[in-house]
Amino acid sequence: MIDWIAFLIVFAASLIGACVVVALYALGTRLLAVAGRALFVEPAEFTDAITVISPEEAARALKKANKAQRKSPLTDGQKRTALAGAYPCFVLCGCAVLYGLYLIIPYFHN
Repeated sequence: MIDWIAFLIVFAASLIGACVVVALYALGTRLLAVAGRALFVEPAEFTDAITVISPEEAARALKKANKAQRKSPLTDGQKRTALAGAYPCFVLCGCAVLYGLYLIIPYFHN
């Protein structure tokens, strides 16, 4: 016999939890970008990569990120506030993930 109410509760909780984690991460990333700390990751060369970014494309992307950082209309105080808001978003995102693991892991040893 399947307890459908319990199934729906778990489904809703997992859906809401996933939305919270994604929203916090997206908000944190957006606040980092607003603060002038645009995320730029150097491209890595993988032998089995489908597409590889050339050094010229990487240089253009870095130049574009630096230009966007200089063109920001925000004051230094606003940038610091955005940066101060980004870190708690990432911390809360990590806490939500760890709490989800805490809820799942104790049931594996039974």
